[in-house]
Amino acid sequence: MKYKVTLNNRVYEVEVDAGEAMLVDEYEALAPAAPAPAVAAPVAAAVPVVAPAAPAAPAAGLAAGEVVKSPMPGNILKINVSAGQKVNEGDVLLILEAMKMENEVTATKAGTVAQVAVTKGQVVETGSPLVVIA
Repeated sequence: MKYKVTLNNRVYEVEVDAGEAMLVDEYEALAPAAPAPAVAAPVAAAVPVVAPAAPAAPAAGLAAGEVVKSPMPGNILKINVSAGQKVNEGDVLLILEAMKMENEVTATKAGTVAQVAVTKGQVVETGSPLVVIA
């Protein structure tokens, strides 16, 4: 396969065959032509006014409070908290395995665990609710 690579305004043609690369040609790159100046037309379209969004209601089936969501897809290895337990900001709520790494999911604020929305061994996606802190 042949590739053209531009580096520091020099173009290199490289041929790669069975894992070995061989330089075929090297030459100066030409700067792209400047685009013609556009003529500005008056803008008469009105911009619609968007009302601010109302605060989102808790997802169906979740308790009221701040929802700690999964930062990445993975598998729940260990849950360190239970409903009704008091936690401080930064406390490890659970361990999430992602790409063979154990990741600590921590409390985003101090409070009481209102709900644990996952179980050990459950597979979660990015943004899935894990724990609700009231």
